[in-house]
Amino acid sequence: MKKIVLACAVGAGLLAAGAMSAPAFADGTDAAFDPQVLFAPLSLPDAANAFRDGAGKPGPQFWQNRVDYAIQANIDPATHTLRGDETITYTNHSPDALDVLWVQLDQNIYRRDSRASLGSPRPRSDFTDGYQIDAVEVDGKPVHFLVDDTRMRVDLSQALAAGGKQAKLRIRYHYTVPGTWGGRTAVTPTKNGDIYEIAQWFPRMAVYDDLRGWDTQPYLGSEFYLEYGDIDYAVTVPWNYIVAGSGVLTNGNEVLTATQQKRLAEAAQSDATVMIRSPQEVNDPASHPKQSGTQTWRFHMEHTRDVAFAASPAFVWDAARINLPDGKHALGMSVYPVEGVGKDAWNRSTEYVKGSIEHFSSKWYPYPWPVAVNLGGHGAGMEYPGIVFDGYDDKGPMLFWITAHELGHGWFPMIVGSNERRNAFMDEGFNTFIDVYASDAFNKGEFAPKRDSEYAPKGGNPVDEILPVLADANAPTLMAHSDSISEKYRHSVSYFKGALGLVLLREQILGPERFDPAFRKYIATWAYHHPTPSDFFRFMSSEAGEDLSWWWRGWYLNNWQLDMGITGASYVDNDPSKGVQVTLASKQKLVMPATLRVDYADGSHEDVRVPVEAWRQSATPKLALHTGKKISKLELDPDHKLPDADRANNSYSMP
Repeated sequence: MKKIVLACAVGAGLLAAGAMSAPAFADGTDAAFDPQVLFAPLSLPDAANAFRDGAGKPGPQFWQNRVDYAIQANIDPATHTLRGDETITYTNHSPDALDVLWVQLDQNIYRRDSRASLGSPRPRSDFTDGYQIDAVEVDGKPVHFLVDDTRMRVDLSQALAAGGKQAKLRIRYHYTVPGTWGGRTAVTPTKNGDIYEIAQWFPRMAVYDDLRGWDTQPYLGSEFYLEYGDIDYAVTVPWNYIVAGSGVLTNGNEVLTATQQKRLAEAAQSDATVMIRSPQEVNDPASHPKQSGTQTWRFHMEHTRDVAFAASPAFVWDAARINLPDGKHALGMSVYPVEGVGKDAWNRSTEYVKGSIEHFSSKWYPYPWPVAVNLGGHGAGMEYPGIVFDGYDDKGPMLFWITAHELGHGWFPMIVGSNERRNAFMDEGFNTFIDVYASDAFNKGEFAPKRDSEYAPKGGNPVDEILPVLADANAPTLMAHSDSISEKYRHSVSYFKGALGLVLLREQILGPERFDPAFRKYIATWAYHHPTPSDFFRFMSSEAGEDLSWWWRGWYLNNWQLDMGITGASYVDNDPSKGVQVTLASKQKLVMPATLRVDYADGSHEDVRVPVEAWRQSATPKLALHTGKKISKLELDPDHKLPDADRANNSYSMP
């Protein structure tokens, strides 16, 4: 979801430093840091087992159910009503026989009596009646069902057996599409007609997994947890509407003009943006193959957990080729009203789609779907597989950042299907992390570094901007349940701290040479599956070849601060030629690897990398440095790469 966060890409050399242990608190101070606590053996929330192993990978008995959808829908603009008829093919790969099926009904969040409405600290004045369920059948026969807030329980007359058995669940329904107050799904007026942003629009199966069985948390606003499969959907709209949606349009020869089909074929071979429907054609009936009645647009998407679409008579439409690894391609597209036209606005949207997806694909994991759509509409800043919803009045750096961020969600959580309703940092934090490098890479850093004026004023350092969160006793940890994180902390914790944690892990703890291959392999291993935080922690430790328990404990499981400093230094035998002994101390519970810069009296300097192991046995470690000449100053973290709470004690001048 929409948030623009700064995180930094900071380099680090990895040199060795000798360390000598000293008794804890040898300087007589009551230091907050206790190595026996930080470096203690770590028990992660989810134990390793035959389903999820100790290396953070799917185990030998891992299983996952499958959900395929076939949906027919139509939109009535006169009443803002969507009617749907869907058939869900549910495949039970679990070891359990299932006597009920649980379905998510997200549109019920807009009801006056929903848990989200009644539990929100901010009252809402607009509501709908949510889903109206017209019929529910299983394998062609009516069944009993129970609607409870944003969930529906379907009672099976015969349990669905394990071992790959299937049931076909048919649901007929309708609902009123909310206005712009709906946020993630809305009807947005423009001067050339309404834009329907249709998301969370069909009843979707809840996940049944090895962790909790049915995961049926009510929808309170924290995003989604969905199962994978293939989705075929058809949308019937008035003749003068354009529909853009997740997946591939399978009947373009029926709903597009010959000119539009030719232009799309040209765009599929073009690195430059090709106009499919120009601003001048928006109100031209000739830009449609029919001039009356309705048209049905048909789409197909594979290996997906969801689909969304947008429909409007107001769309300008352009496209270009996306170049993927191994000579593969996808099609980047933008649809937006004429209000979004501008050389620094939506005219560049497809350029941003192309650039960001090409970067994410080459650096982390190839984009798997044939089409990527950026919709200019209400501006909720919301992501769905293959399509993202942004604001038609966005422009300049903001349009690039929001486009890259929402498309980045294609990797987290659309490819790597973490549970957003429980672990927001695996969604927003991971995505914000990859955004940082996308901003650096695009057009030679045109929009770098990634900025957020609220949290990162120009010239600010992200490792300083996180300090108030770390010092806030009321701030939740990254492991806090998504619905337990208030709006006050949602951005600073889930997005910013989540992203900065990976930046620090990559740039300061592991180095890109170890982090990047491990992170790529994590994505590939868990693509279209459901990793937990414990899986991620185990995987990265195993693949990077580093016991990172101390980092998971301090940054993720707790909200611990960092305040390392230099408390003293002396030459060995008072002779600079014999080296120097440096005493460190920590006033907080977390420590990190750090660079120690030695400034010599002759004007030269040397950087020594102090490993985290220097702190394993002492809160006041002593470092023996073989410097060999007179020193003027010692400074810990001289390039300001660490979130050190008090930098006043980071330097020490030698007499």
